[in-house]
Amino acid sequence: MTETATQAVVLLHGVARTPRSLRKMERALQDEGFATLNLAYPSRKQPLELLADRLHDAIAPFAARADALHFVTHSMGGLIARIYLAKYRPQRLQRVVMLAPPNGGSEVADLLKGVAPYRAFYGPAGQQLGTTKPEFLDLLPSPDYGVGIIAGNRTIDPLASHFIVPRPNDGRISVESTRLNGMADHIVLGATHSGLLTHRDAITQTIAFLRHGRFRRPACPVISCE
Repeated sequence: MTETATQAVVLLHGVARTPRSLRKMERALQDEGFATLNLAYPSRKQPLELLADRLHDAIAPFAARADALHFVTHSMGGLIARIYLAKYRPQRLQRVVMLAPPNGGSEVADLLKGVAPYRAFYGPAGQQLGTTKPEFLDLLPSPDYGVGIIAGNRTIDPLASHFIVPRPNDGRISVESTRLNGMADHIVLGATHSGLLTHRDAITQTIAFLRHGRFRRPACPVISCE
């Protein structure tokens, strides 16, 4: 971050992904004048609460140099942000945009968490992503900062979409499961779970929320707004 930057964004990727997955979002934010911190963390190696703790040493100095700090997250990154902000909330925190967050858990994780390959690949955090959440997640306070949530309603996985995850869904997370008590705004885009990462409207709406605390109300029929 440069010394002149006043608006800063921490980006947190989802499970089994890397900062590269949020690179298009990061470039768009930089083009709009935001300083960015696109963090890597071992999403498959530790439980959620430890992953949140290990981010603090990187986030704290970045936050200290910002006049306003925001977070943009994808999938599991939204849960890590909620845990982090409950414990380490920066003084200048303003807004958080979550793309496809499993705030209510994922039925796919419910189905697969007992399967050995899933357990081996997704690790401890993968066991915490089901609809029966760890107690500490249920005890997280409702946000008293601005949270905007973007859900998807398209899928390339018809089995999960039609028989495992309640519809509408993005193939991994139902639209309903993305919701969070205390959120400021919520929209649904015609995109898959992974597709939201590079979806033009998701990026545009993310920037709108960071600027104004609300999503833009478009006329496009593939977007539903509430």
